Amino acid sequence: MPLIDYADASPEVRAVYDDIKATRGVPDVNNFWKALAVHPPTLARTWASLRQVMAPGALDPLTKEMIYLAASAAAGCAYCIASHTAAAKARGMTEAMHGELLAVLGMAAETNRLAETLGVPVDEAFR
Repeated sequence: MPLIDYADASPEVRAVYDDIKATRGVPDVNNFWKALAVHPPTLARTWASLRQVMAPGALDPLTKEMIYLAASAAAGCAYCIASHTAAAKARGMTEAMHGELLAVLGMAAETNRLAETLGVPVDEAFR
């Protein structure tokens, strides 16, 4: 998959890149966005959705990044794990927090598989 650099981007893509850079305060967009730029409508839609979901809200930015990291780990996306680990660390995730997050992820994966393998019915109290 080609990566579309700013110099080679269409005006439509450059507008999205400019918004990403301004919003995140970074000098360049990362490879995820450069890969999505092969289809400008997908780039624009994905950025708009991500920007909205990750905006300040009831959850603080660190919590959102740690949830994103957990979902990325569960999905097995190496790129997303690396990206959101870096983002979570930039927002204050300590090594201790990261270690505990990984422990919870591992435990959840194990107990989820056990419950699914055993066909455990959902308790009425949880409904």
